[in-house]
Formats: sequence, C-alpha cells, structure tokens
Amino acid sequence: MEPPAAKRSRGCPAGPEERDAGAGAARGRGRPEALLDLSAKRVAESWAFEQVEERFSRVPEPVQKRIVFWSFPRSEREICMYSSLGYPPPEGEHDARVPFTRGLHLLQSGAVDRVLQVGFHLSGNIREPGGPGEPERLYHVSISFDRCKITSVSCGCDNRDLFYCAHVVALSLHRIRHARQVELRLPISETLSQMNRDQLQKFVQYLISAHHTEVLPTAQRLADEILLLGSEINLVHGAPDPTAGAGIEDANCWHLDEEQIQEQVKQLLSNGGYYGASQQLRSMFSKVLCGPVRASGGRGVQKAPRAPHPFLTTLSPAQVREMLRMRDSNGARMLILMTEQFLQDPRLALWRQQGTGMTDKCRQLWDELGALWVCVVLSPHCKPEERAGWLQLLSRWDKLDVCPLEEGNYSFDGSSLQPTVAPSPGSEEEEAVAATSPRYTVFGRALLAGELHWNDAHLQRILASDSYSSSLTGSVGGDKPTFDPQGRPLWLGEPFPTACARVDTLRAHGYPRQALRLASAIVNTLRLQQRHQLESYKQQKKELLQKGSTCITNTEGWVGHPLDPIGCLCRALLEACRLEEETLTLYSDTSPEKRKVAYQHVPVPGSPGESYLVVALEVVLLGLGQQRALPEGLYAQDKVVRNEEQLLALLEEVQLDERLVQVLRKQAGLLLEGGPFSGFGEVLFRESVPMHTCARYLFTALLPHDPDLAYRLALRAMRLPVLETAFPAGEPPPNPLDSIMSNRFPRWFILGHLETRQCELASTMLTAAKGDPKWLHAVLGSIQQNIHSPALLFKLAQDACKTATPVSTPPDTTLLGIALELGLQVMRMTLNVMTWRRREMVRWLVSCATEIGPQALINIMQNWYSLFTPVEAATIVAVTGTTQATLLRLQLDTPRREELWACARTLALQCAMKDPQNCALPALTLCEKNHSAFEAAYQIVLDAAAGGLGHAHLFTVARYMEHRGLPLRAYKLATLALAQLSIAFNQDSHPAVNDVLWACSLSHSLGRHELSAIVPLIIRSIHCAPMLSDILRRWTLSAPGLGPLGARRAAKPLGADRAPLCQLLDAAVTAYITTSHSRLTHISPRHYGDFIEFLGKARETFLLAPDGHLQFAQFLENLKQTYKGKKKLMLLVRERFG
Repeated sequence: MEPPAAKRSRGCPAGPEERDAGAGAARGRGRPEALLDLSAKRVAESWAFEQVEERFSRVPEPVQKRIVFWSFPRSEREICMYSSLGYPPPEGEHDARVPFTRGLHLLQSGAVDRVLQVGFHLSGNIREPGGPGEPERLYHVSISFDRCKITSVSCGCDNRDLFYCAHVVALSLHRIRHARQVELRLPISETLSQMNRDQLQKFVQYLISAHHTEVLPTAQRLADEILLLGSEINLVHGAPDPTAGAGIEDANCWHLDEEQIQEQVKQLLSNGGYYGASQQLRSMFSKVLCGPVRASGGRGVQKAPRAPHPFLTTLSPAQVREMLRMRDSNGARMLILMTEQFLQDPRLALWRQQGTGMTDKCRQLWDELGALWVCVVLSPHCKPEERAGWLQLLSRWDKLDVCPLEEGNYSFDGSSLQPTVAPSPGSEEEEAVAATSPRYTVFGRALLAGELHWNDAHLQRILASDSYSSSLTGSVGGDKPTFDPQGRPLWLGEPFPTACARVDTLRAHGYPRQALRLASAIVNTLRLQQRHQLESYKQQKKELLQKGSTCITNTEGWVGHPLDPIGCLCRALLEACRLEEETLTLYSDTSPEKRKVAYQHVPVPGSPGESYLVVALEVVLLGLGQQRALPEGLYAQDKVVRNEEQLLALLEEVQLDERLVQVLRKQAGLLLEGGPFSGFGEVLFRESVPMHTCARYLFTALLPHDPDLAYRLALRAMRLPVLETAFPAGEPPPNPLDSIMSNRFPRWFILGHLETRQCELASTMLTAAKGDPKWLHAVLGSIQQNIHSPALLFKLAQDACKTATPVSTPPDTTLLGIALELGLQVMRMTLNVMTWRRREMVRWLVSCATEIGPQALINIMQNWYSLFTPVEAATIVAVTGTTQATLLRLQLDTPRREELWACARTLALQCAMKDPQNCALPALTLCEKNHSAFEAAYQIVLDAAAGGLGHAHLFTVARYMEHRGLPLRAYKLATLALAQLSIAFNQDSHPAVNDVLWACSLSHSLGRHELSAIVPLIIRSIHCAPMLSDILRRWTLSAPGLGPLGARRAAKPLGADRAPLCQLLDAAVTAYITTSHSRLTHISPRHYGDFIEFLGKARETFLLAPDGHLQFAQFLENLKQTYKGKKKLMLLVRERFG
C-alpha cells in the first residue's frame, strides 16, 4: 500500500520549500525549479550516495553538490520532534527548558557561526551566553545525515538526552533556514583525490601538527600498518570517509541512543508511582509510533537525564498523527527495547510472588504497550521478514512467567461480524465456557494480529475508493454478502474489535482516508446487524417478557475492551470533521490554552444526506448502549468506567445541531426497543453493565428537544440489575448503610461507583423535573424502586430539598414533598442500624418537614415509631420541632402552636415509656410547662424505678427535680436510687459517691423526719467506713432543716450519740472494724503507713461516741493480740496510739 502524500499541518514550522533554501527561493521569485534540483531532491531522499556512485561511473561535481545539498532534512517538524515533544511546560514554568525553543532562541540571537558542510557532515560553533558573572560558553556541534535524516549528533555540552540538545537544534535550524549561507564542500575523499603526492603529504603533516596531542598515536599506528605490505589495511580497497554518506546496506533512520532508551525506561519504571513518570512513558509510546529513531552508539551522543522532564506530557491527537505519518523504520526497534525493559521490571516478579495485582498506572502502561504492538504488527507496509521477527520476539515474551495477563474475560476468537443472522441470546453453558477460557497475556492480541493480512480483494477495494459499491461489482447476495441493501460495502468475517484495530492501524501509519473508508464499511455492518437484531427480538419479545430475564447477548463488551474499538472508530470519524486541528504553536512564549475543538458535517461518499459527524455519534451510542456483561477483575471494570467517560467526553465536544438531535432521537428509540441487545431494553441480564452514565448524557441532550423521550430513556436506565435480583421484594438489605456490601458481590468491585452514577442520574432528573409533578412522581417511584443505598438516598433527598428551596423564589412544594419522602425512606431503612450519620439525617428530616409546614412536622411526630429510635425522637425530633427558631419559621398562630407542643409532649411521653432510661429526663424537660404532662412523665419515672431503672439515672432525674424546685420529689427519687445502690467497704472512689453525698445533703436540708428515713437506706447500701464517717460528720455540723430548701425545725445540730445518727455511728464503727480486719489479712509492709492513717480516721469516728475512748482502746488491744505476729506493724500502732 502506497503512503499518502505528507502535508504540513498548521501551527508548525515551515518546511524548507517556504524558506530561503535552494531552488525554493527561485520558485518563490516566480521562476520554475531547475530540473537538476528536482532530480537531486528525489535522489537525496531515497538513494544512498554509494548507490549513486555505483550506478554511474562518473558523477559530475555540480550534480554531487546538489545531491549533498538536498540530503539534509528540510522540515523543522522532524527537528522539533526529535529535540522535544513540541509542547510547552505547565503554567509558571517558562518554555526555555524545551530544547527546541532554546535552540530557536540561540539561532535568532545569532549564536551560530563557522558553519561548514563537508559532504554529509555538518559542523559549527554555538556561542551561548553565560549566567550572571559567567563567561560565554562555546560548543562545537557535529551532525551526520543521510537521505534527509540526521543519523548521529555530537555536541561539546555533553548533555546526554533522548532528544537533541538546544545546540544541535540551533545548528540544524540554521542549515534549514539559511541553507545558501552555509559553506558547502564535497565529501573529503573527493577533495583528497584531487591532490598530488606532495599536497597529500603536506595535508597530513599539517593535520598532525594541528592536533598532534590527539591524533599522533593513531597516525603512527596507521603509518606502520600501511608500510607493512601484508597488513589488513592494505588488503582493503580504498579508505573510509565519514563525510561520504551512508552505504547501501546501512539503515536510514533518525539518530537516537538505544542504550539511553533502556536506561530512561528503567528509571521511569522505578519511578512508576509518580504521575510525571507515567506521563513521560506514555509520551515515549506516542513517540514510537510517531517516529521512532535509530539506535546508535559512539562518543558524544545525546543521552537522557537522570530525572524526567517535568513538562513532558501526552501529545495532542493532531501532533501525534503528524509524527505517525513519518513511519520511521526504527520504530519497532525502539519498541523492542522499551518492552524488554518493561519485562525486566523487578516489581513484576514481586507482584507475582505475593499474588497481588500491579498498580493501576503500571497496568495502564502495559495496556498501551500491548495495543502499540498490535498497531506495529498489523502495519500495512511492513516487510514479511520484519513481521516474522516481531512475532518471534512476542512469542518468546508471551511465554515468560512475569509477562502480565490481559485483564478481563475478553475473548480472542469472538464471533465475527455477521449482519445477516442476528445472534441469539447466549445460554448459561456458553457463558460458563467463556468464563473458563484460557487467559492470554498483553501480547496475545499482537500475536493474533500477525495472522491478519491486507490482501483480501474486497478489503483492498474498500480502501482504494470512496465510490466502491455493489453497482460496480454486481449482486449483494451470496453466502457472505459484501454490500448492504443500499449497495454500500460491508466488512465481514472478523470480530468487531479486530476490524476496528485495522482502522486504528491505518490512522497510526498515515492512511487517514483509507481508515475512513474501512470505518464506514464497519458502521454499515453494525447498522445492518442492529436491524436484524431488532427483527429477531420482535419474534422473541413475548417469550422474553413473560420470562422476565435473559442471558447476556454480548459477553464481550466493546466499551472498555483492550482494543477500544468504539474509540478507534469515533476518533477516526471525528478527525475527518474537525474545522481546525487542535495543535499548539511551537514558537509561543506563553503557555497556550487548549482550543475548543469545532466540528463540521463532512458528507460520507456514497451515502446521500449523511455525514461523518452523524456516523460518529451513532457509533458511540451503539457502543455505550450495548447490553454487555461486566468484565472480571477490578482493573478491567475500572477501565469500563474510564472508557465510558472518555467516549462521552468526545461527544460533549460536539455541538448538537438539528441533524445530530435527530440522530439522538432515533438512536434513543432504537435503544429502548432493542430488547436483550440493548442496555436500555425491557429485559436485562442480571450482571449487565448499567447505563447510568450514558443515560445522563442522553437525558441532558434530549431534554430541550423531546422531554418525554428523555425521561422514558433515563427512567429505564435507572435499573441496577445485580441489586434488583439480590434482595427479595420487601426484604431490606442486611446492612444498608454500606454501598450494598461489595462482599456479597465479589465480582462487582466498582459497585459503589456505579451506585454513585445511578444517584447522579436520579439527581439530574429531579432537578430537571422541578415544577412538573407528573415527572417528579415518576422519578420518585424509580428512585424508591432502584436505589438501595441509604447514604445515596439521603444525598438525593438533600439535593432535592436544596433545589426546591431557592433563596430568591418560593419553594417547590412537590419537590419538597419528594425530598421528605426520600428522607422518610432513609429513616425506615436505617432504623435498626446505628451510624454516626443518623443524628445528621434526623436533624435534616426535621428541618425539611419544617420547610413544608406544621402538618408535615406533626405527621413525623405522630409516626415516630417507624422512623426514629426513642432517643432520637425525644432528644432531636421533639426538641428541634419546638425550638423558638422552628416556631418562628412556621409562623403559627396560638392554637396551631399549642397543637404542635401537645404533639411533641405526647411524643416525649411515649418515648419515655418505651425507653425510660434514656428518655425520661428529656420528657420531663419538654413537659415542664404542662402540669398534667409533667405529672405523667414523673409517674413514668417512678414506675420505671420499680422496673429496674438504674440508680445513676434516678440520681440524674432527682437532681433535675431539685433544680426545678421540687425537693420532696427529688428526695423520693434519691431514696429509690439508694435502695438500688451497694457500695462495698473498699469502694471509697465509687462513681456514685457524689450522688450519695448530695442525697444526704438534700435529706438533711429537708428536716429530721426525712433524715431519719434515709439513715436505714444509707446503712443498708453503704459499707465503706470513710464514706459513712464523712456523712456522719456532715450531718453533725448543722441542725436539720436549715438548708435553703427546708423549713427551720431544730435549734441545734444533732448529736452523733442520739437517734437517728447513733445508728449511723454504730454502722461507721462496725465498718471500720470490719475493714481493718479485712485489710490486715493480706497487708504488705509497704502499706503499713496507709493503715496507720486509716486507724487515725477510725479513732476520730470512735471518739464521736460517749465511750469512744474505751471502744477504740479495746479495738486496738484486740488487733495487737490477733495480729501479734506482725511485730513491725504493731510497733507502729503502739508508737502512734500507745
């Protein structure tokens, strides 16, 4: 296949024909180009100079000079490509770091001088200004070239790079732009041949004298070999000439250091976790197809820096396509070097050993590497021996243990495009066979591509002409139809992704027109297949609808496929419709902004009224709307999502006009009627990929033109089949707060993301339906049926409420009601599942009900049992619903306000009865202003105390009663709490100590009667001696009834030896005696000091009794006799107490 003529793209440097170079200048002045120059150009492009010399016995010197003149590259684009990516750095970083731009600035500043071209060798000096306080730097640059390609470079800057340095760029641009100013000489061998013996001797001696320190040893060695008659050098005819150009057998390709390719890839892979590294690797992939260059060794060649350039980024499509058209013969070699470095990545063996998957960025790089090999192997112009060599390498790599497998369960021998027979829904057995098919590596598709060829007669005719049709060849029938009923060509016999890979390969290798022709034939086939699928579904529709489910018709989806078939077709079609290429000027000093892509309708030959833009839109919708099974593996599933977003991003660049809207409407209708072949069909396979993202785009695009169709399509797409069959009707999910528990669906790694997309589609519809009750209720029904995640339902409710209540306009009551209904559903779903978000949800629901009105608030209070826990209802709903802010917001009159208060009080009392432990106090607080309600709440507390309400809660309510000025009720509750309390002899830090002391203080303040009644409770509940003595001492400090809450009933304090305190004193003394014996049983010497202090406190309590001295003395004597073996302790007792 002959390559198309190359064209210079806009926004690029001009070629030599448009500059002052050779005959181009003459042509620019209106004179025709000389025949000598025309011939020399063609020879210089395609013949090695050695071939010219062998073909003609004598080549005149003027002819030699013109061939040498035209052998240097003529286009600046190649220089730009091999010196930089032609893409300015990010904002804030000046593009002076880009080698091409730096070289251009050096040229424009006059830094290039002493330029000399000797045969096929160019040299010159570059003077670069130094930094502040630094001298000017001088660099000598040498360039070898052949057949319009630079084959090697050398620069004194020693900047080893994959790309040419700025000094090489400056010299190259000088030669292109000012070709006539460059002194031109024939190859040095031609000059030497004109010298006699004396001239040659003088020449050699002067050369040695000028460079004796460098060349003298070499000169002497060569002289010795020449003087030796039998030496090898004398057996060879002639001598090498580095300025004479390449030989016939030498490869003709651009210079690049292969060692540095390996080193650069290895280093970038070691930094593979970083964004810049993966971006540069992608750029290198683009570079491979764009114009991979020759590997070369030797001194002074450019090599890569240690760190990747921060400004390297992926090339824009137009720039990439321009570089792809160059088709440098060394591209495959560069790809081989990169692949070998990828396979030597030590992380591959580590991941395999650990059984873990590689990182997403690394997996994406491997995918791109595999796809790149498909394009290379499928090249339409490569030689058979080249392809055989590539396949041999791929086969060897494919067998390596570390070679990554292709993600997903995509087939390698899928069904071919057969439009005459619509595929029937597959069986479960077929799916099981597909699931157990062997796994292939990332090179598997490239190996299969090696079996494809381009010599099919029908394929050749498709590629050769836009007018190829059945009218030129005959019938459309036959076993393998080659034309559709309209006479347009079809492409059959191979899987759809493979056919699309051909399109991508044609574009990649510079055949855009041929790619368009094949893409059109594939689209014709898809349309015919869709038509037959619809006819097949109509015959099976009744049976499938009765069954209610279907098997998947496409186990291999086109979206997310490793070969990206839909993307390949779409980009090929859209490229033909661009009004202006999305390119970046190479000379801009500022960071350019990405231009908005504009498209126009370009007619499709042989299809009246149809344009490539229409076809592109149709293709994307066919792919996105395909009903297909979700692939296996996290990465493969994530790739489906990314591919969907990429395709929709392409569509969003297209400005919809009337023609495109008609296509949208037509395709939307076909998708709705597509049955098991469409993701929007009435019957879905359980594990088919949901259509939420596609439906959102279609809904937004169709809404202004056909709202009914837009809503029908979006509502149909709300389904998430894998969840619809997961839970029986009416049965709530076990843990609804999670995103429907991905552990129950181990294959659906991206389930949470899909549910989020489902929620976004629902939110879009709710927002669009504002003000339209019919569609609002339809959307609500769909949400309640299809969305199973409470968190997402709550988000929808919040979004709906926000949309319904704009700041400057009246609220939409219907949408507010839907927001409330969604909130109520969330409350019911999460009632028995505790989460930190419940409190937020409850507060929001109350505020939403407040926005609607008092009746909504009253309704949720009256039906609280099914919505809230008692604590939530009593502490949030009832309280928030009756705050001053809520009442002001509702603007209620007095009767209505009292009705709301009564409802809240009833709610609080019901909660207190259901959960008195947590709701009694809130109920009392809420019922303070209503006597009967307050009494009812108090009675609930008393009843709960008898039923086991804990002492801590009783003390809390008792303190509340005291605070409210009800001391007798507080006293009553305190006695109930004491009756449940038990504090042991060693629990002097019991958490209820402060509550007990408060209760004692309360009883003392009330009077002698209350004090007498509580003493038996204290004695029965408290066995801690220090605590009893503390209570006793507090009660003896003042007369009972003298506190702020009690009446004055006694003139003087009570004595400890008189009733009722004498009982407490006896209890305290007994407690000290019991505690002392208990402590002495297991006492250690380090606790002797604490025990002596304890006895000191005991003596103070003993002395409160009239005969306290005698009792304490008897107690001590008893201790001495009983524990006389503890001599040291008893000695301490005697020293302290005698």
